[in-house]
Amino acid sequence: MPNITKPGVSAFSLSSIRKKKELEAANKSYVKPTTHLPTEDFTETEMLLQWNKYAQRLGEKGFKIMESLLLINDPVLNGTSISIELPNEGSKLDFEKELNGLLGHLRGHLHNHDITINIIVNESFEFKRSLNDQDRYNRLLEINPNIELLRTTFGLDLHT
Repeated sequence: MPNITKPGVSAFSLSSIRKKKELEAANKSYVKPTTHLPTEDFTETEMLLQWNKYAQRLGEKGFKIMESLLLINDPVLNGTSISIELPNEGSKLDFEKELNGLLGHLRGHLHNHDITINIIVNESFEFKRSLNDQDRYNRLLEINPNIELLRTTFGLDLHT
């Protein structure tokens, strides 16, 4: 006995057109709720502090290569855009693997969801990595001279 099935709805039938219109109407009625994400102002010093904290956290978890890529050069802040210069395409690919985690950390801790990161590959790049606490302190002092006042007010000392 042959297997007889009910005929389906033809793509060219009136009922298929009606079903298609119903589906489109159902999709149009859904409006995605808009949420207002924070966009607070932040300084380059605050950004560098969070950048270095994230790098340190990666290092503690054993991701030494990513830690070194984050610390290879100081990122530059321009509004809410952060630029980092890397020495080659390979390091850029490694950096991009951790980009979402870094962006999430920075956006959350700096309370600004407009932050973006631009990666610049410069083959003639010279390593500017801070080798010790004194070098890092000098770099932060260049950015914000008030750090010296903070250090002397609280009697802080660098352990090198």
